[in-house]
Amino acid sequence: MVKACIFDLDGVIVDTAVYHFKAWKRLANHLGFDFTEAENEKLKGVSRVRSLQLILEWGGVKKTTDEQSQLADLKNSWYVEMIQGMQPDEILPGAKEFLLTVRNAGLKTALGSASKNSRTILEKVGLIELFDSIIDGNTVTASKPDPEVFLKGAQSLGFNPADCVVFEDAIAGVEAALAGGMKVVGIGDSATLIGANLVVAGLHEMNLDKLYKL
Repeated sequence: MVKACIFDLDGVIVDTAVYHFKAWKRLANHLGFDFTEAENEKLKGVSRVRSLQLILEWGGVKKTTDEQSQLADLKNSWYVEMIQGMQPDEILPGAKEFLLTVRNAGLKTALGSASKNSRTILEKVGLIELFDSIIDGNTVTASKPDPEVFLKGAQSLGFNPADCVVFEDAIAGVEAALAGGMKVVGIGDSATLIGANLVVAGLHEMNLDKLYKL
């Protein structure tokens, strides 16, 4: 029986991809090259440090470790500036409703995200009270597909991984959940999210019946 739900943030609860894209594009332009939306798609579920490394590779730019750290901080400062204006209407369709449904059913909820700004985002959109635990980039060291973020989420709620269902929109996240011994609901395209136990377009398509049948 499902006892807890662990949610990724970007692409599942809210879509901050546009803000990441604008901040990364600004950084690429600052370094003298462009950054496309297609390249941005390849960064789904990837850590900030690794994202920067990929962007530098695509731009043919070499930087020292210290310089990379400074650039990552610069990008993040622009991103944090942008998300300060986020509003509740930026919650993805059905996300708040499904969170309320599972909590009213007595299930625990956790966030399992690579974002270091997840708490700020949840506060801005008014959802932070709907999570029993927040595990994010501030508390994990390994990036998905390593299952660390989800294993810590399960542990923080006091449940075994097998008692938890993960909701993810990136293949790296699906792989992480499966590696952690959890059921996973993919949010997006079934052709991409290979291995997910169920794939839906968004949380607006989820209900308790589907959850308990996993």
